[in-house]
Amino acid sequence: MSVRVRYAPSPTGLQHIGGLRTALFNYFFARSQGGRFILRVEDTDQERFTPEALEDIYRTFDWLGIQEDEGPRNGGSYGPYIQSERKGLYQQYAQQLIDTGCAYHCFCTSERLEQLRHEQTQTKQGAQGYDRHCRSLSPQMVQERLERGETSVIRFKIPLEGDTIVEDLVLGPVRRKNEDISPDPVLLKSDGFPTYHLANVVDDHLMGISHILRAQEWIPSGPLHVLLYNAFGWEPPVYVHLPMVMGKDGQKLSKRHGSTAVAEFRRLGYLPEALMNYISLLGWSLDDSREFFSRQDLEALFDITRINKSPAVFDYKKLEWFNGQYIRELDGESLERMVIPYLQEACLVEDPISEGEKTILHGAIPLAQERLRLLSDAPDVLGFLFRDELSFDPLMLVPKGLDAAQTKEVLEAVQPKLESIFSGEGTEEGEDLLHRLAEDLGKKVGQVMMPIRIAVTGTKASPPLIPSLHLLGQKKTEERIARAIILLEQIA
Repeated sequence: MSVRVRYAPSPTGLQHIGGLRTALFNYFFARSQGGRFILRVEDTDQERFTPEALEDIYRTFDWLGIQEDEGPRNGGSYGPYIQSERKGLYQQYAQQLIDTGCAYHCFCTSERLEQLRHEQTQTKQGAQGYDRHCRSLSPQMVQERLERGETSVIRFKIPLEGDTIVEDLVLGPVRRKNEDISPDPVLLKSDGFPTYHLANVVDDHLMGISHILRAQEWIPSGPLHVLLYNAFGWEPPVYVHLPMVMGKDGQKLSKRHGSTAVAEFRRLGYLPEALMNYISLLGWSLDDSREFFSRQDLEALFDITRINKSPAVFDYKKLEWFNGQYIRELDGESLERMVIPYLQEACLVEDPISEGEKTILHGAIPLAQERLRLLSDAPDVLGFLFRDELSFDPLMLVPKGLDAAQTKEVLEAVQPKLESIFSGEGTEEGEDLLHRLAEDLGKKVGQVMMPIRIAVTGTKASPPLIPSLHLLGQKKTEERIARAIILLEQIA
């Protein structure tokens, strides 16, 4: 079987993690099988469609290095690939279902349907949904009402008895009683646009889709789609329902857990390689031990039979860890280039960055690389090098086990040692000096190092202390420690 898969987003909002996982699994499966990956835009919901959402799909693909084989941007033999441009096709196939007795015109008004919903809610009757009021209208009556110009939709006739089985590669057979399927759903709306169900089935068939990889939330639609394939006399594709993506609380991943839009992860400074790698592990594994995969690895190794049934948990901390690991692998020049926009946004460096600022940054990058989890951490980690004055809570200066007066004494003892620190040849010599000072003062090393770090950087997340002092320079270091002593006097 020639593998043809599709990602068919509805451009009504920004791309989110769940959608991206679906796109990646389809893409990797196609590449691993030498197949075709199709991007199809399902824009039949014209009220919610936005051009910005469509552009976000393209930006996301480009950022991740994903190239669709067919789609709106590059065409193909099965186009058009935007559903609103295929409107006539859906009308043709809806009429075919009417002609074969599998669908019918429904003239029920919105007022009648609303009254029906109200009555069903009030009586709490078991059968919910459309009552098939127009299902038995005679062809003559239908024709008369159409000729009178009455508005209608086209509904699909769900069998009243029996079961429908969806054969799923991951879950196995999924059986559902036909009486439990939403009764006679609308296929074609009164404006001539199809609903998702008709457009989805028609397009998948006409585009030769061999496998449908989609989230398990679509399982309830599976039996309806199989019934539509049967009504048309078509062979259904192979279904592969992907496990849900959950938050750590066991609930479906949503905004309450944190960022879910890919654009937000990009803004925060996640690397595309890290995000792609981590998302590929949400419901799939190669051997239950390997974690790091490049895009090229996944294109070659992705095995559809290794998709899990159980829900995947999206762990923001684990993703941050992944991102940090990928940042460590960057060469210094690339990382320097990537963090500059974040420093500019924080107004720490000029736009364009000056040569002097470049020199400082160039020296700082090797030290900061081990501290960065996200590119957006750069202003916090490196900001002390570019700010004239620091702003922080004076209480941050006071380490555990000391009070403000004792901390002041520590910094006062540090002041005469600065000349030796800056005249020393390396990090180890400076650290040895501070270790000896801590012993002389009867203090723990951390009780000496931490007040210095806060005084000169304003944060606990700075690069290694002694190299940071050398980057900052002796004059600024002396000024900041002197200021910290004044702040401690005020709170002692």
